[in-house]
Amino acid sequence: MIENIKKLVENYFSEIVSIRRYLHKHPELSFKEYKTSKYIKSILESWNIEYTDDYVETGILAIVKGKNPDKNCIAIRADFDALPIQEENDVEYASVNKNVMHACGHDVHTSSMLGALKILNELKDSFEGTLKFIFQPAEEIIPGGAKQMIEEGVLENPNVNKIFAQHVFPDLEVGKVGFKPGMYMASTDEVHITIKGKGGHAALPEKYNNPIIASSHLIIALNDYFSNIKDFPCVFAIGYINAMGSTNVIPDEVKLKGTFRAMNETFRADSLQKMIEINNKIESDFNLCIDFHIKNGYPFLENDTVLTNNAFNLSKEYLGKENVIELPIRMTGEDFSYFALEKPSCFYRLGTRNENLGIVHGLHTSKFNVDENAIKTGMGLMAYITLKSI
Repeated sequence: MIENIKKLVENYFSEIVSIRRYLHKHPELSFKEYKTSKYIKSILESWNIEYTDDYVETGILAIVKGKNPDKNCIAIRADFDALPIQEENDVEYASVNKNVMHACGHDVHTSSMLGALKILNELKDSFEGTLKFIFQPAEEIIPGGAKQMIEEGVLENPNVNKIFAQHVFPDLEVGKVGFKPGMYMASTDEVHITIKGKGGHAALPEKYNNPIIASSHLIIALNDYFSNIKDFPCVFAIGYINAMGSTNVIPDEVKLKGTFRAMNETFRADSLQKMIEINNKIESDFNLCIDFHIKNGYPFLENDTVLTNNAFNLSKEYLGKENVIELPIRMTGEDFSYFALEKPSCFYRLGTRNENLGIVHGLHTSKFNVDENAIKTGMGLMAYITLKSI
């Protein structure tokens, strides 16, 4: 089976790379992926693959049926939205859309899954059951496309029994993959804060109530609370401060934005309440009004232990044990977590790094790129894991 899959990978590789390059060159932002969706559907149609569409407007569900299609059902998911970043790579397939770029590898996720789909469609007489390929929009923006696709029934008729997904990983050398059974990625809540004081001339402190002072105390109080947490992995950070004052101008208000990440839902809920309590105290101490808004993001992502350990061992068979590693937890987030809440799931990492080619830049940066040989690993391994799991 491994030899057969690797042969098919070689046969289809150049086509899948061309698909990846087209996607990379024509990125679209979350909930606006209309041309991307149309392009994916044109590929499925050219391959005579059954699909349904209009999930969250642009989402697609492709179906490959093996023998006895009602026996089992496995899903694979790939996202296809891009980020609001201006690309700085000097490559022929660089983004032609201003300030939009596939800087998180979703072009690789989609093309790899298309490659796996083509392989598995070729081998559909060798397995029993049904395979669902979920092309998901809008992973990058809350509320995300995963939750909405689930609500619209993407895991039903037939009911999915387990689901896989992979994500590019520029810290890991091309040809390698990484897995983490159990708790893997954090929840992702946002905080949006407006501190409303009274502005005025900086030289006349008796006539103003400086919201910058209150905001400083609030940031420190929140940071102190989270820095003392030792029982649970968590992150709290303020990344945006906007006061719009000047050397002699005290503003009426200050706006703050930040993120809160956690790996435990009880702690997450308790901490959100604690933030409100801290805010209320600062509000009272400084005699001003603070609008403290928490925007709930994605839940934490927990990989099914049995499924992930099995995929870990299958990857050693396909790639060699030296090319498969166990990963630590990450405080980044992923809306695949919604799928993991519904079904036994495995979300793993695909190495894309090649220092000799200068492919070393991180996710969400203007020079992010991948060694396209990672697509060989991605499409082949995904096909093998799926075949051995159904």
